[in-house]
Amino acid sequence: MSDPVVVVATIVAKPGQEEVVEKAVAAAQEAVHTEPGCLLYAFHRNLGKPGQYIMVEKWESQEALGVHGKAQALRDLGAALADAVAAPLDVQVLAPVPGGDATLGAL
Repeated sequence: MSDPVVVVATIVAKPGQEEVVEKAVAAAQEAVHTEPGCLLYAFHRNLGKPGQYIMVEKWESQEALGVHGKAQALRDLGAALADAVAAPLDVQVLAPVPGGDATLGAL
């Protein structure tokens, strides 16, 4: 089995579209939380940058992330966000770099 994979995605709403973005992600979260291999799918508002949101995800494996990438919930989310975002999502796929306390040093 492969190691867990962390994803950090930045979403920037068009001015006045913040509520659309928040509702679309909230609707997707319910479905994504039931996807196989989903360990974390947490949506955050950037307090220092209005209209910017950060999604932090943790997947059991690269394979689970791949399945998520093709899932209906993600397709629906993309369609719902299409006219509400100012730019394409900035998606970073991450692997931990071991250091310090293993429990505290990785998501």
